[in-house]
Amino acid sequence: MQLIDGRGGLYTAKIKDAHPKRTILQITSVITEYNKRNHYLHIAVAPTKNIERLEWFLEKATEIGIDEISLIICQRSERKEVKTDRLNKIITSAIKQSLKAYHPILNGPQTFNKFLAKTFDGQKFIAHCDRGEKLNLSAEIQKHGKYLVLIGPEGDFSPNEIDDALQNGFKAITLGESRLRTETAALEACFELNFLNRK
Repeated sequence: MQLIDGRGGLYTAKIKDAHPKRTILQITSVITEYNKRNHYLHIAVAPTKNIERLEWFLEKATEIGIDEISLIICQRSERKEVKTDRLNKIITSAIKQSLKAYHPILNGPQTFNKFLAKTFDGQKFIAHCDRGEKLNLSAEIQKHGKYLVLIGPEGDFSPNEIDDALQNGFKAITLGESRLRTETAALEACFELNFLNRK
């Protein structure tokens, strides 16, 4: 059988003692930094009104590949509170299912302005539905780098939030012609950045 530790380790083991109340395993091989990614992906997303949609995003993004998720509370957010214990359990279940060796970081809810004040060493993007010039990720990213993408609530970011993000070094991006749901937009950004960083 194979085991993961969430910190990059992949272990092959065999059952040494199959006791009904406890099982003893013998580790036969160890791989460190298993499937280490060549880039770092951080998505900051506003929690959806229907929490099941956020849970779906966390599950699928973990399976596809993501390093960090931050939950941001925006001016138009309909959900202000989130139980991160349950969300972390969903992430843990997804890494077991997909045999990912690294457990993504989940940061609890924080206001949009507080999040913007934090430093990030990498490229920063904001996806929004407002008018204005927007870039394509494929033409903008520096491969094998660090990326932070902001995804707003169902009612989108407010104009003030967009302006604040742009003034803080974020670049506006498009995720296609369709108007996407919050969780779909977040997953699309996750997919695109992973796809563009294929070895």
